[in-house]
Amino acid sequence: MTAAQADHARAHRDFLEMPEGLTLDAPELEDGAAIWRIARDSRTLDLNSSYSYLLWCRDFATTSVVARDAGGAPVGFITGYVRPQRPHTLVVWQVAVDEAARGRGLAAAMLDGLAARVARELGIDGIETTVTPDNTPSNRLFTSFAQRHGAATEKEVLFDAGVFPDSGHEPEVLYRIGPVASLLDARPVAPR
Repeated sequence: MTAAQADHARAHRDFLEMPEGLTLDAPELEDGAAIWRIARDSRTLDLNSSYSYLLWCRDFATTSVVARDAGGAPVGFITGYVRPQRPHTLVVWQVAVDEAARGRGLAAAMLDGLAARVARELGIDGIETTVTPDNTPSNRLFTSFAQRHGAATEKEVLFDAGVFPDSGHEPEVLYRIGPVASLLDARPVAPR
């Protein structure tokens, strides 16, 4: 094994493999409608306008991911961005998996794959996200990501229910995960 192959293996040792028949890709503009549909059909996400998903696919493709089936159709996605005030932090905005693709570990594999890619390309070493207390799948997803990667997790209420203009919105709990050692391994090495 060459030194480069050993570095690659070490950088990916803590990442989940994709479920069979599915691949990860950066979203393209043409994926915006499918991503909007997956978000709408999730019945758990705050649905943004279809326009916003098109913009996300155009402007934040580098920090987002789409899972594709064997035919190339999107079956899951994660939208994210690098936080301007914390340039080594990937903020995960939304995670959704099409109902037909659930139960195969796809959300965790997408999160691992996206985090590794953004670490390699942009140098992130941590993740932030917000989750409502009643969103058990997302709470498990981010807790298991931190455990799998041996990373510290801090939680605090970022947005209390009272700051939302619509009634009935639960508080949004901020998860800060990191530094993530496996992401540090995946980060580009500065030239000497």
